[in-house]
Formats: sequence, C-alpha cells, structure tokens
Amino acid sequence: MKQQPLKEGSSAPEIVLKTREGDGPVCGGSDGHWQDVATKELFSRKKIIVFALPGAYTPTCSSMHLPGYEAHYDEFKKHGIDEVYCMSVNDAFVMEQWANKLGIEKVKMLPDGNADFTRGMGMLVRKENLGFGERSWRYAMLVEDGIIKKLFSEPGISDNCPTDPFEVSDADTMLSYLKGDQAL
Repeated sequence: MKQQPLKEGSSAPEIVLKTREGDGPVCGGSDGHWQDVATKELFSRKKIIVFALPGAYTPTCSSMHLPGYEAHYDEFKKHGIDEVYCMSVNDAFVMEQWANKLGIEKVKMLPDGNADFTRGMGMLVRKENLGFGERSWRYAMLVEDGIIKKLFSEPGISDNCPTDPFEVSDADTMLSYLKGDQAL
C-alpha cells in the first residue's frame, strides 16, 4: 500500500543523500569525491524551501520550475529563507550537468537518486507512461527546523498521470505565501 503524502506539521524525511563534493552546485560538484549529506543537517535550525520536480532536462522543469526559483532566490533570502533546494529523483551527475546547462548558480541541487526522500514524503509516483520509471510528484514546501510549515502539492497526485500539473509549486506562489498573501 502506498504511503499517503506528508502533511503540514510533519517532520521532513531524515535520509542521507549521495552527493558529490567539489566545485559544482550539487552540494559540491562532480570534480571531487562522494559525500553523504544528511537532510537532518541541511534542514536543522534553518528556514528553507525545497521544491521537487519529476526530472532534470524535462520541459516544464527546465523552462519554468527551476529557473523560477533561481530568478527569485534573492527575494526568498529577503524573507528569511536560509537556502533553496531543488530535489529530483536523479543522480548527482545529472543534477550537476542540468544546473550547469541552465546556468543555475544560487539554488542548490539535491539528488535523490534512490528516491528515499521522495518515498518518505509520500510523493513517489510511477511515470511508466512516459518511460520515466518512478519519479517525484511536483511540489514545493517551506521547512523550518525540519518541520514542514507549508506544502504546495500539485493537484491530482497519481501514478501515470496523463498531464503534468504546474499550478501551485512555482516560485511565485511560494513568494506570495512568504509575503503573507492570505488567499493561499
């Protein structure tokens, strides 16, 4: 039986991500060595944004989702955000090359190659209809000291979804929330 997605007030999953330490945007980069990074360390005593998407190099992820968070990064910082992380069920090498191709310099890339974080969030979906295997459902969340304070999950979470909803996990929605837009 599939786990239900986590809700606001839940603790974010505490897992270890396999990253590369070096000179790139993936909590380091590929010119170095393997580095285990615990989400507990990344999220503790911090106010962060994590947004997750189905995959590197995919159209919506590459043209709007990741670039939107990069473009608004400095505004997020002005609202007390310590860091902005992009999470995808891809490996560190793919995440680094994707960030390089898009010119991402501020948002940190978090590779969830084994889908451990995504599974722990209850956001792992099958996308065999697109040949993707298992991937993350699209969402964004505000996490404070490891606790999910606000979660914007795209509607209709399902396996083999015939569409790619992108309505509420965007940077503008998160920024509106941080500015106090009561309609959210």
